[in-house]
Amino acid sequence: MPAAAASANPRDRHHYAAELAPDSRLYNKDLAPTQPAQRTWSTYNYIALWFSMSMEVTTYMLASSLIAGGMNWKQAIFTILLGNLIVLIPMLLNAHAGAKYGIPFPVFVRASFGPAGANIPAILRAIVACGWFGIQSWLGGQAIAAMVGVLLPQTMHMPWVLWACFLGFWLLNMAIVWRGVESIRFLQSFSAPFMLLMSLILLFWMLHKAGGFGPMLAAPSRFTSTSSFLHFFIPSLTAMVGYWATLSLNIPDFTRYAKNQDAQIIGQAFGLPVAMTLYSFIGIAVTSASEVVFGQPIWSPITLLGRFHQPFVAFLGLIALLVATLNVNIAANVVSPSNDFSNLAPRLISFRTGGMITGLLGLAMMPWKLMETFGSYIFGWLVGYSGLLGPVAGIMVADYFMVRGTKLDCYSLYRRGGIYEYRRGLNPAALIALVIGVVAALVGRFIPAVAFLYDYAWFIGFLLSGTLYYLMMLAKPSIVIEENEATQ
Repeated sequence: MPAAAASANPRDRHHYAAELAPDSRLYNKDLAPTQPAQRTWSTYNYIALWFSMSMEVTTYMLASSLIAGGMNWKQAIFTILLGNLIVLIPMLLNAHAGAKYGIPFPVFVRASFGPAGANIPAILRAIVACGWFGIQSWLGGQAIAAMVGVLLPQTMHMPWVLWACFLGFWLLNMAIVWRGVESIRFLQSFSAPFMLLMSLILLFWMLHKAGGFGPMLAAPSRFTSTSSFLHFFIPSLTAMVGYWATLSLNIPDFTRYAKNQDAQIIGQAFGLPVAMTLYSFIGIAVTSASEVVFGQPIWSPITLLGRFHQPFVAFLGLIALLVATLNVNIAANVVSPSNDFSNLAPRLISFRTGGMITGLLGLAMMPWKLMETFGSYIFGWLVGYSGLLGPVAGIMVADYFMVRGTKLDCYSLYRRGGIYEYRRGLNPAALIALVIGVVAALVGRFIPAVAFLYDYAWFIGFLLSGTLYYLMMLAKPSIVIEENEATQ
């Protein structure tokens, strides 16, 4: 702005400021880029984030279900480690924009889908997170009910106790959401070391009961051929990737608070694979030990702890499960969908209001049905929604790195009519690529002849949508030229 313009009369300055102001339909304080004073998350905070989110009941069940499906402990650990190393790639790629520009996922995705089109992937991701919120709330309620049962055995067969505990845990989650994102950082920093300690105590307790690691890990693989193993391994690997498919999209919601890129890169590159592999091994070992101790593999840690005859041990273990469930529910399943719902109508929906919407939808999705069996959990829920989110991840990565070379005009992300407007706020290339990728990923669920596509749902969607999007955007070089001029 020239000096002459700066010294113009107040009415002219007001008009100039109004032109620069963000569009209120696309902006509120929760969606605004983070300021330097807000960027306080260190490497330790990101390590703690992943340890706290990994060390919870659904991770345990994820690992134990592989044992129940026929794998031995080495095959299960390999599947989990490989899946998490794969999902770490889009995780770090999408995290870059959050740390560089301080923007959350629903704002970041405007660059590829347009300001109106961004609502589509944001709501897809938010609905999945609502399902996870419901699942975690249900498991947390079960843990509380089990603790009540340890103290008051007569309540163990009273269904209303479980439902009361479920709703009470739901209210606890909502109270933490009301306090804001900094309460999450404090909770994770405190609970991550505690959860590791409690998990190790459970492991060594079961080790003692089973008579050592030998009996615990002696179960052989039940697969008699390579083809039978691959038939189970491939969709299981997809499920491992799908487990963190939501976070691979909305990780900017957390990296926007990073002190620098190194803090989030190192913290995530160490925290995600190490935490998941460590806690998965605990789940696999304890589940194997339960077969030795109780005569059958018990894949739910809540059920397992309920079988203990020592009330103090059971009570302490259930408290650990409760803390872990609370951690992951807030960090992974409330923060990001709250931002997504806020993005629909920033003037009307704040972060807190978005959190309330998330909680209500989580109840409506009947989580007790989603976790009915380990088969529906792995091959229905995890693989199924990975086919919805893989295409979004592919488009985001292709747009940010291949089309734009990590250059964004942050100012235009909060305005209509700018370089991200496309056609009335929608990018046809992104929408076409998304639809084709989702159809290709999920068609195998309904047509047996191409069932193999569903087994690779996340991979098919990610690669196909990303490639199609890049090819279609190559035909629009003017968009990139315009953006490069705006960011200079």
